[in-house]
Amino acid sequence: MAEHKIVVVGGGFAGLQLVHKLKGAKTRITLVDKRNHHLFQPLLYQVATTVLATSDIAWPIRRLFRNRKDVTTLLDEVIGVDRSEKSVMLRSGTKLHYDTLVLATGARHAYFGRDDWEDAAPGLKTLEDATTIRRRGLVALERAEMAQDDAERDALLTFAIIGAGPTGVELAGMIAELAKRTMPKDFRNVDTSRSRVLLVEAGPRVLPAFTDDLSAYTKATLEELGVEVRVGTPVTAISKEGLTIGSEFIASRTVIWAAGVQASAAAKWLGIEADRAGRAIVSGDLSVSVDPDVFVIGDTASVIQANGKPVPGVAPAAKQQGAYVAQVIRARLANKSAPAPFKYRHQGNLATIGKRSAVIDFGRFKLKGSLAWWVWGLAHVYFLIGTRSRFAVAWSWLWTHLSGQQSARLITQKESAVVNAIEPTSSGVTNPTG
Repeated sequence: MAEHKIVVVGGGFAGLQLVHKLKGAKTRITLVDKRNHHLFQPLLYQVATTVLATSDIAWPIRRLFRNRKDVTTLLDEVIGVDRSEKSVMLRSGTKLHYDTLVLATGARHAYFGRDDWEDAAPGLKTLEDATTIRRRGLVALERAEMAQDDAERDALLTFAIIGAGPTGVELAGMIAELAKRTMPKDFRNVDTSRSRVLLVEAGPRVLPAFTDDLSAYTKATLEELGVEVRVGTPVTAISKEGLTIGSEFIASRTVIWAAGVQASAAAKWLGIEADRAGRAIVSGDLSVSVDPDVFVIGDTASVIQANGKPVPGVAPAAKQQGAYVAQVIRARLANKSAPAPFKYRHQGNLATIGKRSAVIDFGRFKLKGSLAWWVWGLAHVYFLIGTRSRFAVAWSWLWTHLSGQQSARLITQKESAVVNAIEPTSSGVTNPTG
C-alpha cells in the first residue's frame, strides 16, 4: 500500500506541531513555506526593540526535521489549490499532489482598508518587519543627534504605536525603556530621555482581552515608564510625516502598526466562505465543509468556540489545532472513529510591560508586576525550540535585566541606504565634527 501523501503549507506553530505529532505514521509529508525558518512570533517585538538578535527566535525548518526521512521541506510559495485534482500549485511552477492537504499559512497585519498606510507604519509579523522597525527607530535617534531644527528633532524623538493589544503594549513599554533609560548616555547632542512614546487605541482601554483591573494596571505602569496612552479615539490618517488621532496631527518619524490582522488567501484558494478577517470557516474537525481531505488550522482558520467567540490567534491555539488534526489523520489511516470535535483549552493571557513588569490572566489566578514578568519569561523560554535557543534567550534576558543594556542595537541595512536615511532634512543638521 502506497504511503499517504500529506502536503502541509506553513511552518508556523500549527504546521510544525502537526508534523511533529505525525512522527511514526505511515505518511509522506511535504512541508512548504516561503521562508526557510520557523519564527517564534511572540518574541518578535524583542528583536524590534534590540533585546534579542534574529537568530535567537528563528530556526531553519530543514534542521528541525533533518532526522525525519518522511518529511520533505520545500522553500516555495503556494499560489493556488485545485481540489478536484487534489493538487497544490507553487510559484516555482511545481505541482504537488496530495491525499490530505493542511493549510496553516498564518496571517498578516491588516489596515482596515487603508493599505496605503503600510509603508509609513509597518506592522510586526516577520523578521523583516522586526528589523525594519528596529532600523527606523535607531536611525531616527541618529538623525535626532544631528538635527538642528527643534521641530524636526521632536518629530524624530516621537514614537507612535497604533493598537494596544499585547504587541502594542510590549512595543510601547520596551521603546520607552530603550529611549528614556538605556540610550541617553550614548548621545551627546540630543537627550533621548525627552522622547515621546504614544500608544494609541481606538477602543476604551488597553489590553481589551484582559480583565479591567489588569488593563488599568497596565495603563498605569506604561504611564510610569513615560508612555502617553491615548484610548477612545481612532487614528484617521498616517503619513511619513506623522499621524492624525481624531483631528489632531502629531509629527512622528516612527509609526508602528499593531492593530488588526488579515488571514492568508487560503479561503480564496479553496473557494470557500471566510470571515471578515479572511479566515477560512472550518468544520468541527477543522476540515472544510466541502472537502474532508482539506484542513485549515492556525491563524488561517476561523474556529468558533461553544461560547460563540472565535478561537484567538495565539500560539497555544495553533499548536492545539495542529496536534488535533494529527489525531484526526491518524484515526483515518487506522480506520478508527474520529476524535470529538476540536475544543480549545484556554491557557491564559500574558503580556509584558517594559523589562521588569508583566500581567498574567489565568482566569481565577491573576498576577502582575515583577513576579509576573519572571513567570512570563519562563513560559516563553519553555516554548522555544531547542536547548541552545532556550539558553541564548535566557542569557540575553538575564544580561539585559542585570546590565540595563540591549544587546542587538545594530542598524542592519546597506551602507548607502543608511546614509540616505540620515541625509540632511530641509531644516538642516549640525556638523558632528564641529
